[in-house]
Amino acid sequence: MRALRIALIASSRYPVIQPFAGGLEAHVWHLAAALRKAGHDVTLFAGPGSDPELACELIDVRPAPISTAARSDISMPAEHFMQEHHAYLDLMLRLSRDYAESFDVIHNHSLHYLPVAMTSTLNTPVLTTLHTPPTPWLESAIAAGGSPGRFAAVSRYTAEAWRHAAGDVDVVHNGVDTDQWHQGPGGHRLIWFGRIVPEKGAHHAITAARAAGMPLVLAGPVSDHAYFRERIEPELDGTIRYLGHLVTDDLVSAVGMSAVALVTPQWDEPYGLVVAEALACGTPVVAYGRGGIPEILTPDCGRLVPADDVIALTAAIGDAMQLARPSARVRAVSHCSERRMVDRYLELYDEIACASTTTRRASL
Repeated sequence: MRALRIALIASSRYPVIQPFAGGLEAHVWHLAAALRKAGHDVTLFAGPGSDPELACELIDVRPAPISTAARSDISMPAEHFMQEHHAYLDLMLRLSRDYAESFDVIHNHSLHYLPVAMTSTLNTPVLTTLHTPPTPWLESAIAAGGSPGRFAAVSRYTAEAWRHAAGDVDVVHNGVDTDQWHQGPGGHRLIWFGRIVPEKGAHHAITAARAAGMPLVLAGPVSDHAYFRERIEPELDGTIRYLGHLVTDDLVSAVGMSAVALVTPQWDEPYGLVVAEALACGTPVVAYGRGGIPEILTPDCGRLVPADDVIALTAAIGDAMQLARPSARVRAVSHCSERRMVDRYLELYDEIACASTTTRRASL
């Protein structure tokens, strides 16, 4: 395949750098690195503090230049909303004005409505990956955008959820670097990892671990400090331990040294990246069967249980501990690898870039 000039648009809310604030930041970082390694020219537009090794262009999130009189108006939205709106408006105008012929394709991961609403102002074709369930602002942007570009979703579940707004949506499952996320030896403890927020359900993992009589470690950024203080911190002792917000290599080691990973979402996960990461380490998974998770987890590498059923979650731990760790690893390599994801995205990039070139030539 020919070398492509690719622009990636990240979310501005968190920097794209280790230790990652969440799965979206990890996904964009790994995609940018993998595309560059494959010989493509990649420009990443990301928020302040992002990894300098990725040669990022800044999404300039700063106080919006709004007068005191305008701020005092009853219609003034929250400050963070205006900052994001101004940052993405500035970015899209720059892409239209300063980068008009710089890229073969723009790949949007931002979650913000303006890159979709303003796609028709660009000379470059845009692919937007849908990482979340439908949101009102993004649905409105699709409806109003005229030519909102092409869409991909991180799971069949998410593609179906967006069908009413975005039509036929390509599916590209998120991938993990199965070289970095290597198989570990296992151990005699459970692990839960991810953003520590109520919707990820770490408190369910604690309840299940205590009922199963097994130690549990937790890892990840504390994104909701009140939740951590009220629901997690009081439970920490010699059996339930919080390892902190780990860089990837340390997290790989922690997951690989665990017997089973517990995945306990309180919402319908669009994909479930932590499932793929655990399997890549050879660690079987017990998970609530919500959202896109059933597309990843099969009986030879884990157990699905009904949502919010802590009793079933506890009961499945023993079964999962009997599963062969190499089977979990094989599932990750065959279904969840970064290489598989990148190859599929490159197919889409080439397809939409060629279609855009053909359309422009026909209009001359």
